[in-house]
Formats: sequence, C-alpha cells, structure tokens
Amino acid sequence: MTELEKENDTESLSTEVGDIGLPEDLARSDLYGLIARFFHLPPDQELLDQIAATAEQQDTADEAPLAQFWMDVVEVAKNNPAKAWHDEFDLNFISVGRPNVVLNASFYLAGHLNERPLVNIRKALEEFGLESAQEVTETEDHISALCEVMRYLIAGDDVEISNLTNQRVFFNEHIRPWYDELCDAIEGIPEMHLYHPVAALTREFLAIEGQSFDMI
Repeated sequence: MTELEKENDTESLSTEVGDIGLPEDLARSDLYGLIARFFHLPPDQELLDQIAATAEQQDTADEAPLAQFWMDVVEVAKNNPAKAWHDEFDLNFISVGRPNVVLNASFYLAGHLNERPLVNIRKALEEFGLESAQEVTETEDHISALCEVMRYLIAGDDVEISNLTNQRVFFNEHIRPWYDELCDAIEGIPEMHLYHPVAALTREFLAIEGQSFDMI
C-alpha cells in the first residue's frame, strides 16, 4: 500500500491507522485504503480471495448503489486471477511515456504532471506533518497517495490532525475537483473491464463523501 511517514518518525502512516474512531469511520478508512491499494499496485491473489470471500457476508437485498457497486467488484475479483489484474494494470497505468490512464491530480487540474496542484498537496502534507516514505516512487498527487492521506485523516491517532475539518478541506481541495475525470478516463477504455467496477465504486464512494461533507 502507498506509504506516508510522519516527519521525524520511522513508522509508516499505514501502521498508525485502523483502530481509531467510530465503526462507520473505520469502514470509510478501510475503503479509502482499498482504493489506494487498487491504484498503487495490481491486487495479488490473496487480496482478491479476501474480497471474493466478502460475498458471503453481503446482504443481497441491499439496494444501495454503493453496495451494488461493491458486489460488482466482488464478482470481478472472484472470476479473474491476479495475473489478469496485473496485465490490465501494467497495460493501462504503466508506461515509459504517457499511460492510457494517468492517476495524478496535476494532469487533470493543470494539464501536465508535477504542476501547481502537486505543490499545493505537498504544502498540505507539510502542515499535517506528513511526508512520502523514501521507497515510494509515485508523487504525492497520485490517487493512491491522496486516498492514504484521507485514511489517516479519518482514523489516525492525532486528533489535532485526524479530524472531520481536515478531512473536508483536504477532500474538497485535492480529490473532489478531479476524481470524476479519472473515473471517466478508466471507464472510457472498453478493454479495461476489471478496473471498470473499481472506478464505479470509487466514483460512488467519493460522491457520497462529497455529499456528506456538504452537510457539515
């Protein structure tokens, strides 16, 4: 999973979240973490098996759109091996030039990589006392990194940083303006059938997040 570190702290961010907060907030944190995982690396077979196993726990009568989108992800996880996911990921997200789908905010907000949106995100992370782990190659405006930040802001152990106000501001400034375009880009490639359900789930979840923040 994408890793961020607290400055002057050898522990990665991913070790500091996961058990702080109300159950519904932990569920939000987990979903941000899963989305980050899907876009950081293709899922391995263990993760796919874990997702497929949740089918037994789902209420098939649940007609909420998010639940239905989740079941679509469960189906493609259950019916496609890790190699198929790996191939689709590499074909569309990895390239020595411009990939079929760019996963960075700067591209959608400024038209190029490494532009002002990345600078703004780095400034926000600095204010939170966070920085990228040295082994992470993606820039901080990558969708997986942004989802990891949200995960920390929801379930981190420092209430001065991990709180609803910071969640709302960070989401509205750094995720909300462009996630629809990212999902459109993924869904616009017919051959990307595995990541279509992931994009649909991402879009629905982030739309719900935006609606919830608007009510604050």
